[in-house]
Amino acid sequence: MAEQNNNQNVQDINTLLKVRREKLADLQERGKNPFEITKFDVTHHSKEIKDNFEELNGKCVVVAGRIMAKRVMGKASFCNIQDLQGNIQSYIARDNIGEESYADFKKYDIGDIIGIKGDVFETKTGEKSIHAVEVTLLSKSLQILPEKFHGLTNTDIRYRQRYTDLIMNAEVKDTFIKRSRIISAIRKYLDTQGFMEVETPMLVANAGGAAARPFETHFNALDEDLKLRISLELYLKRLIVGGLERVYEIGRVFRNEGLDTRHNPEFTLMELYQAYTDYNGMMDLTENLYRYVAKEVLGTTVITYNGIEMDLGKPFERITMVDAVKKYAGVDFNEIHTLEEARAVAKEHNVEFEERHRKGDILNLFFEEFVEEHLIQPTFLMDHPVEISPLTKKKPENPEYVERFEFFMNGWEMANAYSELNDPIDQRERFKAQEELLAQGDEEANRTDEDFLNALEIGMPPTGGIGFGIDRMCMLLTDSAAIRDVLLFPTMRTVD
Repeated sequence: MAEQNNNQNVQDINTLLKVRREKLADLQERGKNPFEITKFDVTHHSKEIKDNFEELNGKCVVVAGRIMAKRVMGKASFCNIQDLQGNIQSYIARDNIGEESYADFKKYDIGDIIGIKGDVFETKTGEKSIHAVEVTLLSKSLQILPEKFHGLTNTDIRYRQRYTDLIMNAEVKDTFIKRSRIISAIRKYLDTQGFMEVETPMLVANAGGAAARPFETHFNALDEDLKLRISLELYLKRLIVGGLERVYEIGRVFRNEGLDTRHNPEFTLMELYQAYTDYNGMMDLTENLYRYVAKEVLGTTVITYNGIEMDLGKPFERITMVDAVKKYAGVDFNEIHTLEEARAVAKEHNVEFEERHRKGDILNLFFEEFVEEHLIQPTFLMDHPVEISPLTKKKPENPEYVERFEFFMNGWEMANAYSELNDPIDQRERFKAQEELLAQGDEEANRTDEDFLNALEIGMPPTGGIGFGIDRMCMLLTDSAAIRDVLLFPTMRTVD
């Protein structure tokens, strides 16, 4: 019975699709092909008309949008069109637009894109509307939109057909408008701080600057294997060497890793570097930037994500990784001096480690196991072990640790920052250690970058640097459950 109903639905849809094409053919035969229209001058949008009704009442406006509802009542009809800003109703009467135009309008379908010229007025029920004097078909929809009242709820279709998702779900459009405003606000803030926006290569011979597995490709013209960048770091630091004291880039990076609610293989990263400062300066910048963006986009520094309130207006907590592990796991790594002691305490607490892991790696495993989920309010997690920080300056008073922080909110890593390593001799040794990890099978280890080492030998000033995950920032500020909800076109498995 279910199969019979499904077959009937398919037949009904095919019939409706055929009718739409027949309507288009009829228009074309009568010299009214909507696809031949190249321009339509719009004067106003829906929200603009409603917000300025007192000023526009009785005046002529021209709007354009997609028909989302239509009610034909003999010689007069109502339709609702949707544009960038929302929806607005139009009253369309035969006596006002002409008999031929009205006959055509009655055949228009939900989903068609039309232009309306008319006078602004208010109906007896108080709805701000447009009394049409001209209606123009601008594009014929040959497909059928999802049923209005249930909308588009299938998440797989929503992500694959984002264009339909944007039409049917107003909150989705609002999310991506906010995303655009978030990125604009970031740029505005950094520009006022004297930063210069730059662009660096996406195709690189050596994909470094992060612990991640790169995508690989082949460049036929030079017969060379290349990689898609996993980070922006090493090229931006070259610019600091070159004397551009404050630089940033917002761009896509690519990591050959899995998909989940917080990870997509291509995502938007922002990295910035500032000469003559350190990771403390980066903490101050991060705190000020987040407050500015929230205020600019949301109008408040108090945000709510999944029912949890986070206050960007209060000073962000600052805690070292050692102190955080001591606080939440009850293990004090200041009292652990050897690799054997670290392995023993890991076994006691059922923290799994690999043979290649050293003391600092095990400290980080404790952090991931016991601490990360507790960092809900804005928190700077500071002073990481040197083993997991190959591009960071060591703490002069304690060289087992480095001047690095990760910024956490909602239990998520939101940013990663360093006092950048500018000692080329030390950097070569760090690269050598990374090469050894690579030889042991760690596909995320960095390779030695000789040109970057040459740049450091030219001389890089003391520098603070940071990388921001733009997508996670957008998730938090738009209360979006998954990274796919803030990516217009997320990565999806190909459908045959």
